[in-house]
Amino acid sequence: LLLLDIGGGSLEIAAGAEEMPDAAASVPLGAGRMTVQFLPNDPPGEADVEKLRIHAAETLAAVLPQFAALPRPDHVVGSSKAIRSLARLVGYPAPGWSGTERMLLPRASLGSWIPRLARLPASARQELPGITPDRTFQIVAAAVSLHAAMTALKVEELEVSPWALREGVLLRYIEQLSWSDDRS
Repeated sequence: LLLLDIGGGSLEIAAGAEEMPDAAASVPLGAGRMTVQFLPNDPPGEADVEKLRIHAAETLAAVLPQFAALPRPDHVVGSSKAIRSLARLVGYPAPGWSGTERMLLPRASLGSWIPRLARLPASARQELPGITPDRTFQIVAAAVSLHAAMTALKVEELEVSPWALREGVLLRYIEQLSWSDDRS
């Protein structure tokens, strides 16, 4: 399993076959941080997007060796509100395990939308499917960071998780609580 999660300040990457990852990295490629540093104009424009793309590739290069040493994942998952928004825009539904639909996000579709997103002002981006008003300014940076990560990790498509890192932390905390008979 390979997991990608984009927050406001960082992009989290984890991979492995067991409950605990064999490799994990947090890189400063979050949507908010990258918007402030690289895409301050609205709309951002191609030159700034290209600078962010280069920065993202260089930043990811530092953590790639630990993931390259692992077996190729047979399942890639993306979790975060930004990834869910991008999947609603460029992804497609597929049958799920329990009869519910799951969303898949192809790298090629994401890449083709980045120039379009970058040409639109934030006010117009919120009219697109899946782009909520609170994501309009950061969605271009999120798309560039995610696309760079998928490219660097050779991911053609990922499945969108309805859960994010926060839910995983809460589940881990609950799991570690001791509910023995000694407690009253």
